[in-house]
Amino acid sequence: INIDFDDSDTLTLFMKKSDSEKINIQKIIDLYESGTGNKIKPIIVENAEFDQKSAEAFSGGDTPDLFFDYNGSGLEELDIQKNFYYMNNEKWVDELTDSIKVNCLDRDGNVIGLPFWENSLSGCYYNKKILDSLGLRPATTQAEFDALCDALKTVGYTPLYWSSNDCNWMFQFGLDPIFADNPDLLDKLNRNEITYSDIPEVWDMITWFEKAAEKGWFNSNYAEVSWDDIAPALKNGESVLLFVWDTWFDTDFRENGKYSRDDFELMPIFMNTDNMGTYEGGNMNMLMVNKNSPRLDMALEFLDFCASPENYNIAFEDVSTVKCFKHQTTNIQSRMVTNAEVSIKAHQRASTTRLKITGYRQNDVGEAVLQLFQGKTDVEGCIDLMDKYRIANARELGTEGF
Repeated sequence: INIDFDDSDTLTLFMKKSDSEKINIQKIIDLYESGTGNKIKPIIVENAEFDQKSAEAFSGGDTPDLFFDYNGSGLEELDIQKNFYYMNNEKWVDELTDSIKVNCLDRDGNVIGLPFWENSLSGCYYNKKILDSLGLRPATTQAEFDALCDALKTVGYTPLYWSSNDCNWMFQFGLDPIFADNPDLLDKLNRNEITYSDIPEVWDMITWFEKAAEKGWFNSNYAEVSWDDIAPALKNGESVLLFVWDTWFDTDFRENGKYSRDDFELMPIFMNTDNMGTYEGGNMNMLMVNKNSPRLDMALEFLDFCASPENYNIAFEDVSTVKCFKHQTTNIQSRMVTNAEVSIKAHQRASTTRLKITGYRQNDVGEAVLQLFQGKTDVEGCIDLMDKYRIANARELGTEGF
């Protein structure tokens, strides 16, 4: 990837192909170019190559002005302190909602990007039409959730859809309560003073997965199915419950099948780590600024432009999202989220696992749990694998203490 620094009125923006296709990004770029006369030159990378190409760009001298990606362990591999501008004192920081600001912090509490994404709400989305037809109710406790899965299985339904083929976002929802509610525990894990195997709640979670698999609560083809298989399975009633986020129903559940999005409602996620369940706030794609860019001031001005209410309200008009900015008014909040607002307020956590556990990679956890499902290891072995992968990643990052 060759990035040309010669054009003084053009900012380069490094981003995934799928992200470049989002209407809010396209609108804000058009607004900026037409309103200022400056240009944005997108450096678009295929999703599968993004991590590799990002590392190449930031390890050489061919770095972009702006970088668009999720917060998380992947950013650490790009050396945040060396390459990214801290935005703690930018005027737009106070424009962020409290729950969103948390998603934009590095491990030291620095604001490292401007969120400009769909703020989703993750929970357990359930087919209310099926539950109503069976006289069943959504769960409010772990025991009720387990009983619901048992009841659905007994009458011939697959309770919970699971996809282990590179779809491993779900585990962070179960781990979030452990670490969001106990920052000291997170600090000890990240200093390598303890491991997952020292944490009883991690044992509770993996033991629950073992039981759920043994009872047939997941679809039998979990090891083969991938992202594109999820929506059809929910549309035809193959499964009743899914751990996912609200905006998925806009991006991937558009056409109706036997069941439509209007047949679904929202309850907490239960993975045996919090008796009352949990919801997770959105993982946010952020606009980050290369601190070494020769157009640093211009890049920061672009973020100011994006964070102005008159501009972001145009960019997010009719986009399905919980608001990211305090004065965001043109977005559409999903009916399912609105209906569950009381429960969400009581049980929501900020996304924590993927953002803050050093060495956490969701596919590593997926591989360990897949081996558990397939009988290749037991609960203890699964947790040992989770620790092994995480520690190896932390060492690869050069993390102190590992």
